[in-house]
Amino acid sequence: MKRDIDKPKKYWIEVNCLETLMAFSISLPDFVHPQLRHVVAKMSLFDTILFYVVHLVDKFDLWHRLPVLLGAAYLGIRRHLHQRYNLLHVGKVNGKKYDTEEFSYRTADGTCNHPVDHLVGSQGTFFGRNMLPSTSSYALLEPHPVTVATKLLERRKYTDCGGQFNMIACAWVQFMIHDWNDHMEDTEQVELRAPQEVAVGCPLKSFKFLKTKKLPTGSPDLKFGHLNSRTPWWDGSVIYGNNEEGMIRVRRFKDGKLRISGDGLLEHDDKGIPISGDVRNYWAGYSLLQALFVKEHNTICDMLKEHYPEFDDEKVYRHARLITSAVIAKIHTIDWTLELVKTDTLMAGMRINWYGLLGKKVKDLIGPKFGPVLSGLVGLKKPRDHGTPYSLTEEFVSVYRMHSLLPDTIVLRDLKSTTSEDKSLPIQDEIPMREMIGKEGEKKLSKIGMEQMLVSMGHQSCGAATLWNFPSWMRNLVPHDIDGDDRPDLIDMAALDIYRDRERGIPRYNEFRRNLLMLPISKWEDLTDDEEVIEALREVYGDDIEKLDLQVGLHAEKKIKGFAISETAFFIFLLIASRRLEADRFFTTDFNSRTYTEKGFEWVNKTETLKDVIDRNFPEVTEKYMRCTSAFSVWSSDPDPKHYLPLYLRPAT
Repeated sequence: MKRDIDKPKKYWIEVNCLETLMAFSISLPDFVHPQLRHVVAKMSLFDTILFYVVHLVDKFDLWHRLPVLLGAAYLGIRRHLHQRYNLLHVGKVNGKKYDTEEFSYRTADGTCNHPVDHLVGSQGTFFGRNMLPSTSSYALLEPHPVTVATKLLERRKYTDCGGQFNMIACAWVQFMIHDWNDHMEDTEQVELRAPQEVAVGCPLKSFKFLKTKKLPTGSPDLKFGHLNSRTPWWDGSVIYGNNEEGMIRVRRFKDGKLRISGDGLLEHDDKGIPISGDVRNYWAGYSLLQALFVKEHNTICDMLKEHYPEFDDEKVYRHARLITSAVIAKIHTIDWTLELVKTDTLMAGMRINWYGLLGKKVKDLIGPKFGPVLSGLVGLKKPRDHGTPYSLTEEFVSVYRMHSLLPDTIVLRDLKSTTSEDKSLPIQDEIPMREMIGKEGEKKLSKIGMEQMLVSMGHQSCGAATLWNFPSWMRNLVPHDIDGDDRPDLIDMAALDIYRDRERGIPRYNEFRRNLLMLPISKWEDLTDDEEVIEALREVYGDDIEKLDLQVGLHAEKKIKGFAISETAFFIFLLIASRRLEADRFFTTDFNSRTYTEKGFEWVNKTETLKDVIDRNFPEVTEKYMRCTSAFSVWSSDPDPKHYLPLYLRPAT
């Protein structure tokens, strides 16, 4: 090409890069999967190059086999692409600017967090999306959700996940989901009737439930959306409530503290429903975690009153909420997640999210001076939303459907017996899960006591996220409304999970993967090696792989070593886990000693794990009953092995 001397140097660098790329793209048909070629056309030059890197690694299924630092670099590149192409705003931005100094605390309804729009992330705002709604032509009942639930999801024989994940980790899923999201319901009911071919084996021949409320967004691209009845920020609303009314209900209005009973469990109202921030579909394990963090909040209040006696009730409450919410977020980031996806690469990635590549010691010493890569997302100078106002997404809700983690019984351990060398305890009783739900479960928990329930859940492995492991007792379930009251109609949760994804426009499995820049499957054998599973998939879906429901694909997918979830679900986690931190003013601009107080900021920085919280509120429990490293692993399992090679220099695990 003949050069025009009037053109700037930057222009010719761009042209040369394009020419190189065009020359390289001659081999594009062989290199890029045919169903992903359209993606490249929408990308910038820089992103196209990054996509090629990611796609090449994916073709050889390499990223989780790479040395830790290279694997973390891959995840960083992939996250960048998702931030560019998998964040879609739903609805209009209608908020106003406000004085952030005046609102240096978390509000009851999630308002006044975004620095220039007081409504972003508040209760009652739209769910965002990670991709456009499904474009498939399949009908809402094709194949019938009850058929899918009966032939592919319902538990045949309980499969647990070994020592990796315990029942505390299982309850933590609900503890977090009920902090973040819940779809607002319509007043119109839907009835699903079991098809004749499977009706005999169904506990419910038909069941009724409320439709998801669908509202116009005022946007030309995504014309309809759904509202979140919870606050999507990591604000501890699961114990504090999602609005002023909920907050008033849980507060004592003395010394900043929350209501809790003398036995350390939640208080109950006249109907026997727990008094807490969220009581929808509660059960004993979920209530236990709520009570634990109410105790943590109140312990923080005592610390604040000791060091800042001039603080009134309101000031103590506001600071204690900030501190407790940050502790919950930190535990989820660098403790729970590391047990869910237990590899050195993810340990590196999640710690980089919080501390940065330079690590905790450097960050504690000099602060977050060097940006998100070197110093982490927490403590950034200002929030980052990548041009899309913060919300949680429809797809995030879908990949967090983990009901198969729930067992059939709670195995109660005998704390009066002597522990063995591996700190295991003899079984005292096995209580059916159905008896641990709702008001009956609260009565059982009160008799068991907090310490015995906590230790028992710590010693029990939870279920595996796999096909044929969805609890049968959840196919004949009494659901609760937002006030914790029993609803009159029983539901089949397995069938409802399938229906909800379709109703909300979640793409089916293969389309979902393409939208996430992942390689689609071309035959059932690409999904799984299990011949019995393949035969069952063919029975339900025939040979039409595009018809495969997302939930079935996520549970059938071959797992990466160390992963309790599918890779497909994980890539949504990869995007949203970072977004929850970097978009929040109280984890970025205002994550400092001025906002949290000096002692409060120190409290957050010194807390690393759930074990730290248990030790503060139940001294000696973990020392006596826990052998493993994380409180989210089965407590009698082996501790993590010691490594003499620095984390970033390790090979793949």
